[in-house]
Amino acid sequence: MICEEPDFAFPMLADVYHPIVEQGAYGNVKKTWVLDRTIACSFTPAGTAFKEEVTPNVNITQDKILIGRVKSDIRISSLEDRNSITNVIITNIKDKNCNEIYTETVGPRAGKSTIFEIATHEPFIGPFGNAEYYKLIIRRSENQASDI
Repeated sequence: MICEEPDFAFPMLADVYHPIVEQGAYGNVKKTWVLDRTIACSFTPAGTAFKEEVTPNVNITQDKILIGRVKSDIRISSLEDRNSITNVIITNIKDKNCNEIYTETVGPRAGKSTIFEIATHEPFIGPFGNAEYYKLIIRRSENQASDI
């Protein structure tokens, strides 16, 4: 497991998980999530000033969308395996003092860190043509029952 060092531009830490994908006898797909590495990152809420976090309807849903950036391409595992953005999750987002920022208060992950899925992943190309960092939009996963 590789752990990046936080700095001024990337003051937070988060854990990146990739799956081991297995297929059952009836074609059902099972993903077993495995911690790949801890990354330095920076996340902030995306546009919540004018949007409700909880939308009242028949099924109460909680939308949590964060925008941020990471130093490295999280689609590529520490073993150089390439994954689609649907096969990457982020959790255990911590501030510079190693305090968990996003935690679940009820449900199967009560007291544990919130699981986020990747919604958007784009490289930021600097003036010299190199990828300086990767811009991310992450959203709270509807399935917080994963065994991580």
